[in-house]
Amino acid sequence: MIKEIKNSLIKKEYSCCELITQTFDKILKEDRKINAFISLRKDDALKEAKAVDEKIQRQENLNILEGIPFGIKDNILVQGLRVTAGSKILEDYIGPLDATAIKKIKKEGGIIIGKTNLDEFAMGSSNETSAFGSVHNPHSLDKVSGGSSGGSAAAVASDFISAALGSDTAGSVRQPASFCGVVGFKPTYGAISRFGLIAMASSLDVIGILAKSVEDVELIFRSIRGRDEYDATSVDVPDFKGAIDFKNLIIGVPKEYFTNGIDEEVLAAIKKVISQLEKEGTKIQEINLQTTKYCLPCYHIIMPAEVSANLARYDNVRYGSSFLELQNQLGISSLRDLYFKTRGKKLGKEVKRRILLGTYVLSKGYYDAYYNRAQKVRSIICDDFNDAFHKVDFILTPTTPTTAFGFGEKTKDPVAMYLSDILTVSANLAGIPAISLPLSRDSHNLPIGLQLIGKSLDDSRLLEASKLLENLINYQ
Repeated sequence: MIKEIKNSLIKKEYSCCELITQTFDKILKEDRKINAFISLRKDDALKEAKAVDEKIQRQENLNILEGIPFGIKDNILVQGLRVTAGSKILEDYIGPLDATAIKKIKKEGGIIIGKTNLDEFAMGSSNETSAFGSVHNPHSLDKVSGGSSGGSAAAVASDFISAALGSDTAGSVRQPASFCGVVGFKPTYGAISRFGLIAMASSLDVIGILAKSVEDVELIFRSIRGRDEYDATSVDVPDFKGAIDFKNLIIGVPKEYFTNGIDEEVLAAIKKVISQLEKEGTKIQEINLQTTKYCLPCYHIIMPAEVSANLARYDNVRYGSSFLELQNQLGISSLRDLYFKTRGKKLGKEVKRRILLGTYVLSKGYYDAYYNRAQKVRSIICDDFNDAFHKVDFILTPTTPTTAFGFGEKTKDPVAMYLSDILTVSANLAGIPAISLPLSRDSHNLPIGLQLIGKSLDDSRLLEASKLLENLINYQ
């Protein structure tokens, strides 16, 4: 799609200003029923579009992402634009700078349309915890879009934008991609700089990409990846220079991912593509990932511990409203009042729940029993994947146990909601790349996603294999 848009701009089939104007017209007309965007930047976007048109008139070469409309998850900083993280506590906060990924998108000519909706502070699997309303699934408005990058996934699926950035801590790019029928890519931990991403769980967070095709994801990834002086955890990812063919691939299928709880239609769709791969000459090998049952409990100790530390800064002193404004609004008379009345009233239930859990597992007497122990289990999970990748090239699983569920279906039971991430969370704990591809639809016309997982720093090869798989699937 990105290449097609660029070719159309170069051939002057339409101008970039026309493209961006039509983009905003469509969003303003149709997003009322989806609620994918929290804020828009129309004036700046049109100025940037005009600059692209002038560049075409001068017959200058266009950059990789020149003129392409982007949505940005609203926990990634864009200078001069409101960044809420889906929370009332940051509803007035303006981004003071561009995140590194945003700088790179702008450098390549990408045009940021606006900020997309998300679960509050990226904590959720359905986009129902956002302080700015839930995001509806474009395929069925009574179903959730997935979370926490539900706004980004829904915006791409609705054809509002060509591509979007999200963040993925336990599956928050891949799960909504699966629910909305788009491609969602979580790179190796550190492959895309986290500088300018509002932190949730720093050792798990990655910036990910959502688009209509693997080719588009690949173009964006090449543009924004790489080491960054502002992010000590960032890494360089090598290009893959070989060739991939179905006949020279060994794909692992972990039996632990095909157990009770997987919807029958999801299971049937995955088994069908496995049969197709075998017919193409791919060797399918059943593998054991014995640590799978420990992934979710491990995550739900490490994540809230890091949430507790990261969210301590949101006290309405350094971010958001000024103290004088809050005095007038809430009748604040002391620092104690400030904390109780702002954090108490402006943070949602799920955020509070995770802060409390994290504070508990980090407290004296429990740190070693919980947090340290979880980190040791995490090392064993990494070893489990490393052993598997000595035997296979990639691992294939469903992305989610079910297709998109209805609003309110899981909100009363946090554990049931957390289980939505059961098939995606392991890749975050191990820090390895994974991608969700739209596979087919169930009997209710809801998308089913397939997940392909690669080894650390093997992102480029994973994307090459995903393009092959995408062509085989031919999702409509």
